[in-house]
Amino acid sequence: MKTYVVEHLDPECGPWSTLEYITIAKESTDAGAAFCLSSAPIDLDIPDSIKAVRGFNIDHRSVEDVYQDRKDRVCLLDPAAKEELKPADAHDFDIFVFGGILGDDPPRDRTSELRKKGFTGRRLGPVQMTTDTAVRVTRIVIQGQTALKEIPYIDYPEIRIDEHESTEMPFRYVEDGDGKPVMPEGMIELIKKDSEKGFGELL
Repeated sequence: MKTYVVEHLDPECGPWSTLEYITIAKESTDAGAAFCLSSAPIDLDIPDSIKAVRGFNIDHRSVEDVYQDRKDRVCLLDPAAKEELKPADAHDFDIFVFGGILGDDPPRDRTSELRKKGFTGRRLGPVQMTTDTAVRVTRIVIQGQTALKEIPYIDYPEIRIDEHESTEMPFRYVEDGDGKPVMPEGMIELIKKDSEKGFGELL
């Protein structure tokens, strides 16, 4: 079984992360994979909406502690890695770790510590992705055996807020087949509701 791990080092779990984690848990379970939040603060207040989702797991230990006996089977999704993720990596790795930086704008290098500790890294391309998109793309490559370049993407989609206003999302998304970006359920409504705020307040 493949496992997707998101390092959650923040003291809070905001509405943006909540929707992403719910989506990752559901999609991972449907794909026969596992999902876990690691390095979560002991006092992290997890919303009930996440706790109720089948397939959601949380571990307060770090990736180094949880997988110390399987370090060679861990792949760190790292924008600074020299190699891109490829379908053949499914034979070499079982655990895929996301440091959270993929959903930050501008990116913060929160994977540097794991990189320095020798975890093998792979890139998902040159454009920033939200965390749920990064997990989705990894799953498509690893479990769907599809090359990165063959996945349909939408970069920097424009979200219509109302009749007169729109906002450009600073991320890459997977295209849903109808020319629209795949986003967590409720995300567009959240973006519209908080359009006057900076994205940092939503994360």
